[in-house]
Amino acid sequence: MRVEDVFPTNDLTGRVALVTGANHGIGAATAVALARAGAAVLVSYLRLDDPPDAGIPDTYRRNRAGDATEVVERVRAVGGRVLPVEADLADPAVPARLFDIAERELGTVDILVNNASGWLADTFKPTAVDRHGRTLRPVSAESFDAQFAVDARAGALLIAEFARRNVAARRGWGRVISLTSGGNDGFPEEVSYGAAKAALVNYTMAAAHELAPFGITANAVHPPVTDTGWVSDEVRAAVDDDPHLLRVAEPEEVADVITFLAGESGRLVTGNVVQLR
Repeated sequence: MRVEDVFPTNDLTGRVALVTGANHGIGAATAVALARAGAAVLVSYLRLDDPPDAGIPDTYRRNRAGDATEVVERVRAVGGRVLPVEADLADPAVPARLFDIAERELGTVDILVNNASGWLADTFKPTAVDRHGRTLRPVSAESFDAQFAVDARAGALLIAEFARRNVAARRGWGRVISLTSGGNDGFPEEVSYGAAKAALVNYTMAAAHELAPFGITANAVHPPVTDTGWVSDEVRAAVDDDPHLLRVAEPEEVADVITFLAGESGRLVTGNVVQLR
């Protein structure tokens, strides 16, 4: 018996991954980690022009406004194949188009990472800033649509396209990994974001049950506070004071967990929300 038969590796050679929201942060780190493991990666992203916010470091605004040049260079530096595609997931036609491009250029998608978000901070409270000094807006149709269109609807359509094409291709193997936030008690001061992520988790859990017969696992990853550029001194102090959080994480640490779930080592993990601290 071979060692690898007993201790499966995370060798993803020959696999194709689609990672959304991958021009910076956890998405970019995940694209690099999957490529390092051998997967070809379609990097989906959208440049965003956020207004200045006294409570959010400018680094985060620059990261969200950037293209995929840096992540493409990082993927190629580890010997990976990468295809960057700028696309707005708020458009319901985009998920199918991303899969069309991936299939034409890279092959059938084996790994879907739902990382993109339409994040903005909204609230039911009559206040203009949150506890960290970041701008808040009241819950509205606009704040709902911005987040549910990307985090919930696009996530559902991406999973649907992934399932249909993967099963039709008789791959017999697949991974769906969705990034989430908030929790069962809601997400105060980011209420639509938390609600949209809850919907994405529900879609992902349903996929775990429905797609298991086809060799597909589906899990959600709940990162801790992760420094993707938005973590200010006030946020770090809040993490230090929170007994439920251990420390601020780096994107690469979260990407390591995603890569574990994407590989053979994670083959028995499905239908779970993996809570990181």
